[in-house]
Amino acid sequence: MALQLSQAQSLPETVSLEEALAFGVENNRNIANANREVRRAYKERWSTIAIGLPQISASANYQNFIELPTSLIPAQFFGGQDGEFAEVQFGTPQTLIAGVRVDQLIFDGSYLVGLEASKVYLAISENLLEKTVLEIRKNIVTTYSSVLLLRANIDFLEQNSSSLKSTLSELNQLYQNGFEEEESVEQIRLTLSGIETQLRYAKNSERITLDMLKLLMGFPTESPLFLSDSLEEIAADGLFESEPADFTQLNNNIDIKIAENNLLSEKMLFKYERSKNIPRLSAFINGNYTGNSQTFSFTQADQKWFGASLFGVNLQVPLFSSFQRNALSQKAKIAMEQAQSSLEETQERVYVEVQAAYNDYQLAVDTFFTQKENLALAGRIEGKNQTKFFEGVASSFELREAQIQLYNAQNNYIQALQNVIQKKLALETLVNTPNEINNKK
Repeated sequence: MALQLSQAQSLPETVSLEEALAFGVENNRNIANANREVRRAYKERWSTIAIGLPQISASANYQNFIELPTSLIPAQFFGGQDGEFAEVQFGTPQTLIAGVRVDQLIFDGSYLVGLEASKVYLAISENLLEKTVLEIRKNIVTTYSSVLLLRANIDFLEQNSSSLKSTLSELNQLYQNGFEEEESVEQIRLTLSGIETQLRYAKNSERITLDMLKLLMGFPTESPLFLSDSLEEIAADGLFESEPADFTQLNNNIDIKIAENNLLSEKMLFKYERSKNIPRLSAFINGNYTGNSQTFSFTQADQKWFGASLFGVNLQVPLFSSFQRNALSQKAKIAMEQAQSSLEETQERVYVEVQAAYNDYQLAVDTFFTQKENLALAGRIEGKNQTKFFEGVASSFELREAQIQLYNAQNNYIQALQNVIQKKLALETLVNTPNEINNKK
């Protein structure tokens, strides 16, 4: 209970987009698992390194013969007759042997390649973590902006609803006094009904999308969360640059990084297969003490112990494998060539994608400013038509057309905002520099 209270007290109630991103990177479960995978790779690297370090083991072997084995020895050794055998028992009933062994790898080509490969494996895990972070950041930005887009739509719908209710009230009075037709009133009611339906749907969608944002952030869905950034602040960030950013440097692209490390991994596998033709040399030293007794007296000070030690080397030389090693090497070489081709294809594909993404981004910016002007223009037209309608100059049909034109302009403006955010986000994700656009101002 105390832990839950502490966590609740540490949760922010209001977050900007940057704060939401920072919280998500810290608490998202997918990122946490990717971090664990990096730690696993780090431990795997250390386990590989340890293979080439001294390996020390200790052993103890206790034996207690319930009955000593009997051996038959020619009796003539003891002065007996030729052809006869004497029954004798050797040793003592109880024996304890304790020893220590040290093994040391001196040279192994496979081990050296394994050390290099463990670094590549760690780098691949870090790449996957980076890709996961990029995807989560992208999803958080998209969902954060979606909440704001829905709120902007709700604001428009509430304004439209309020305006329609006011218009409907005035029309009702005119109709009751015989100055307006019933059809005009019904048209406004029809429009108002559609607006209120859209408003209810937008409010439900906002609540659901906010819960999705909390889930991406690793934020408890039952806790309140308010967003402090405005939609135009997010969309307009970086729109007014005098010169476009240089997106020809693609070294940070995560797909290229992964393809590069995949090529390194295949190279390591090729080297590993070739290293199987190299001799392996290791050494060991073994020492032990043996104690013998009629009873269990090994813990007594007068127990006699007899020592023995041994040093040795082990050389393994591969001679002939019926061409198996050669086939495996050729197989690994083909995989390496495939990885090289994949890297080149990825580099060219990403270059084209970045150019297309930047072109889409520029178009989205131009469209945004156009729709912003259109919205202001549609608002003025609708206002003038309202004035003309109540002055008796314009018909209800003309007023409804102006209102529909305004609603379409509002939707187009919101879609343009969303498009700017999505296109900028797609470009930033490709170049893997989320602040590249923003910092050029």
